[in-house]
Amino acid sequence: MKLIKAFQRTLFVLLKVTFIVALFLIFFYIYRPESLELQRGFNRVSAIISSTFIVVCYMMLRVYGGLSFGHASTREIVFSTVMATAITDAVTYIQFCIMEKNVMSLWRLVVIFICQCVATVILIKLGNDMYSGINPPKKLLIIHNDDEKCRLVIKKLESYRHRFEIMKVMKSGEEEMHRSIRSAGAVMMIDLAPETESYICEYCYKRGKDVYLSPSIADILVNSARHEMFDDVTMLRYKSKGLSFEQRFYKRACDLIICVPMAIILLPLMILEAVAIKLEDGGKVFYKQERTTIDGRVFNVLKFRTMVEDAEKNGAVLAAKDDDRITKVGGFLRKTRLDEIPQLLNIIAGDMSIVGPRPERQELNEEYEKGLPEFSYRLRVKAGLTGLAQIEGNYNTSPKDKLTLDLMYIENYSLKLDFKIMLRTLVVVFLPHKSDGV
Repeated sequence: MKLIKAFQRTLFVLLKVTFIVALFLIFFYIYRPESLELQRGFNRVSAIISSTFIVVCYMMLRVYGGLSFGHASTREIVFSTVMATAITDAVTYIQFCIMEKNVMSLWRLVVIFICQCVATVILIKLGNDMYSGINPPKKLLIIHNDDEKCRLVIKKLESYRHRFEIMKVMKSGEEEMHRSIRSAGAVMMIDLAPETESYICEYCYKRGKDVYLSPSIADILVNSARHEMFDDVTMLRYKSKGLSFEQRFYKRACDLIICVPMAIILLPLMILEAVAIKLEDGGKVFYKQERTTIDGRVFNVLKFRTMVEDAEKNGAVLAAKDDDRITKVGGFLRKTRLDEIPQLLNIIAGDMSIVGPRPERQELNEEYEKGLPEFSYRLRVKAGLTGLAQIEGNYNTSPKDKLTLDLMYIENYSLKLDFKIMLRTLVVVFLPHKSDGV
């Protein structure tokens, strides 16, 4: 069995290497820069540009989760991989123009990218089909204590039929639980008591079963804790600190270095958006609303108006998927997230950061905190234009799941994580289900 698993892993590693090599060959075969022609030998420029392409391509595939065969749908993998390829091509193109002091034809670059996209679709379809053939869906046992939450999770799992086949759904404590666990390939726990979760986790660990559970606040904190020894006694140290002074300094510096040039570059696009909004109904272009940021401080968030004027004259209400208050231009801006570009000014002013929890309205914060007091923990960092909850969840993700993702970001913060989230945000605008609601 171990030999078969090792062979399968080797097979998919080779497939991923083949993919990167294919993208590399397509780029340089179609482009054929003189400095890279074989008859002139493998010179310094050739080595640097080739190395850059391979390294950047590998890094971007890691960031976007490209080639994650079996763990996402073919469509999602294609989107992620195409984005990684586009960035790789752009970096390689810019580097070549600088090193060779010669501007490459952009039309040729477009042809290269189209050919790479075709190869991407073919190889990813092949890889996903191969993975499904070798690894059939796991038999999944769901153990729960909440019928409504269980139904919601089962509905979500419909998109993951390539990974799971629901074998059985049962309440915790049933007599057949142990036998069902032994028959399952994986166990998912929903809303169980901590002691029950702990027992089932240990039982599954002994039998080599995969376990899935919705993390509690304590789980997130323990996951970010540091291991310390007191003589021969093992302890986990957790310190509630938010971001350190050094982390806040570098985060603020990155915000300014990125947002000031971006605001200048995107100014023509902002003008076009403003004209489109004005032409549709003649109303105000911008929309200001009080939102909360670090330590509960209130500020005015700036966005392009996407609803009819006076849409909230009776109070703040979350937008629905087919909300008739949303204008035609506003619907497009929401789906593409272009309505949030003016928030660059909020970031420059210091009210927000590029990455952080989504800024919520004060009244909605208070409403969420009534049922979920821990929701206020999100305010330990500045609100963000994008964030882990925004790229992993949807606009209408539940408050508890938003809190979970935001706390995972805060407790595992690093500049590397910030840049990864920024890059992954580029994919979100092409995934419509990420923009449902508000």
